[in-house]
Amino acid sequence: MNVLVTGGAGYIGSHTCVELTEAGHTPIVIDNLSNSSPKSLERAAEICGRQIRFYEGDVRDVGLVEQIITEHNIDCVIHFAGLKSVSESVKMPLPYYRNNLESTMALCDAMTHTGVKKIVFSSSATVYSADNIMPLSESAKTGDCTNPYGWTKYMCEQILRDFAAASSERSVVLLRYFNPVGAHPSGLIGEHPNGVPNNLMPYISQTAVGKRECLSIFGDDYPTPDGTGVRDYIHVVDLAKGHVAALKYLGSHTGASVFNLGTGKGTSVRQMVAAFEQACGVTVPCKTAPRRAGDLAVCYASVDKSACELDWKAEKTIEDMCRDSWNWQKNNPNGYDD
Repeated sequence: MNVLVTGGAGYIGSHTCVELTEAGHTPIVIDNLSNSSPKSLERAAEICGRQIRFYEGDVRDVGLVEQIITEHNIDCVIHFAGLKSVSESVKMPLPYYRNNLESTMALCDAMTHTGVKKIVFSSSATVYSADNIMPLSESAKTGDCTNPYGWTKYMCEQILRDFAAASSERSVVLLRYFNPVGAHPSGLIGEHPNGVPNNLMPYISQTAVGKRECLSIFGDDYPTPDGTGVRDYIHVVDLAKGHVAALKYLGSHTGASVFNLGTGKGTSVRQMVAAFEQACGVTVPCKTAPRRAGDLAVCYASVDKSACELDWKAEKTIEDMCRDSWNWQKNNPNGYDD
């Protein structure tokens, strides 16, 4: 398939381009580079041994998206493009609503005008309500989101459900990610956040490499075994392979379907730090900080549906996640700026 990958120069997008190429698909990327680097696609091409076509532009530019779809005879879209920080969304909600909702609606317009009927959406476990029992199944209660980022994903899911319902020929897969970490085993591509990282693993690895003084653990008084937050961490390569599985699923299903992409296991912040230190042979200085607004105590997935219907499951371990993150960070202390 020829696959339009919006936000494809980003962390998850670049890894997905590698897996798409290795599975025999052809990714074509559009990205405005607001939180990514074109070097990620150059490195991805080095891994694959094949150039990845890239357009610098905004998904909200419907005319440009239609042009790309037509020129490349696009069969399917994978939609990553969007702002993605929970904590930042709490501080500046309006840009999150404006960017994430408008880009999704513009993409639907372009697909409608050009006849593309298949889309995979990069959603998030943040759409689940805080009062659910763990593990979270796809049928768990959604809404009552704890932050604007989660609400944008919730609203985009609804937009895409309605988009699918408006035509019996359309297929939509909503992939609810848990916590992507790690990097490609080659060390050529990985997570490169702008400024101070908002996510745990890049902060751990940047602290380990000496770029940060210490890791702030946001809250140590949660009702968890060691008081720190528990999350379902998934290796980004496993996550990328989940998108390849979703493309196969789209080929024989119409309507809107939703799947969790996680491991089904929870790991606390302190457990992740200990695993990183053991796997990588480095020390990560830590200090306790106040809880962050919008954070939950525990969040991990039920992955039975993905295993059954997508024929997909995460294979990499916490040790793999730590080792590959460190391999990327130590060889690229400043990410793609090196």
